[in-house]
Amino acid sequence: MSESTAPRQLRLIVESPDFDEAVTFFRDVLGMPEQPAFATTGDDRVSILHAGSATIEIASVQHVRNIDEVEGAPPASGPTLRLALEVDDTTRAVESARDSGLEIIAPPVETPFRSLNARVAGPAGWQVTFFQELETLERRSQREGFHTDDTRAH
Repeated sequence: MSESTAPRQLRLIVESPDFDEAVTFFRDVLGMPEQPAFATTGDDRVSILHAGSATIEIASVQHVRNIDEVEGAPPASGPTLRLALEVDDTTRAVESARDSGLEIIAPPVETPFRSLNARVAGPAGWQVTFFQELETLERRSQREGFHTDDTRAH
């Protein structure tokens, strides 16, 4: 794909039976700024929130299970689509989530891949991981186990 046709934005659409709960979580608890968005009236509601830069992480079933084990969290039920949000301070993000009444699924844990991860029960049955990078990508790239898939032994 050429640079002119590469995506400029990633939007993850979270369909939630409790719209207010979801907006409160993402906008108020996580502090994501909201932009104006078009909707009609009544139950036709939408909120577009900025979450900084976005990446798509494609993971095998085994990798997802390994992350569950590392984070000390049970596997998510339902579709295997997860939300992971990089934060400046995982511990503070978890405290804010707890103060807002959210269930903490797994408390902060330092991972072998040098991040501080924690998992909370987000809206609509989603499990949301907060992660705080503990060293730069350049430094992590020098560690054993960090490769791109095309250079990793299969």
